Amino acid sequence: VQLQASGGGLVQAGGSLRLSCVGSESTFDYYAIGWFRQSPGKEREGVSCISSTGATAYYADFVKGRATISRDNAKNTVYLQMSSLKPEDTAVYYCASIEPHKFTTWTMHQGDFESWGQGTLVTVSS
Repeated sequence: VQLQASGGGLVQAGGSLRLSCVGSESTFDYYAIGWFRQSPGKEREGVSCISSTGATAYYADFVKGRATISRDNAKNTVYLQMSSLKPEDTAVYYCASIEPHKFTTWTMHQGDFESWGQGTLVTVSS
């Protein structure tokens, strides 16, 4: 499945943003979908991941309580709603797919993810 992330932009600290990840194929609803981010000079890290049905999700500790991941399989889209944004949330955000049997609610292993979409830049100003 091919994925395309969008929705990034410039936002002030404390603000909100909703990212979208759109899949191009009818098999979109088979996959769990995850969001990663990479800040300048840092390694890419997992942010959140949602199961293929949308019933369960994983959140990294640094976004718990500030982010909500959801999906609309009829629109082949996964959303990441982020609020109370901080300057340290500044990064390029990517979405990627993972086979449903590899999805877990306690971690995100980058090596298990495939079909990385182009990232979308989120810049949070202080």
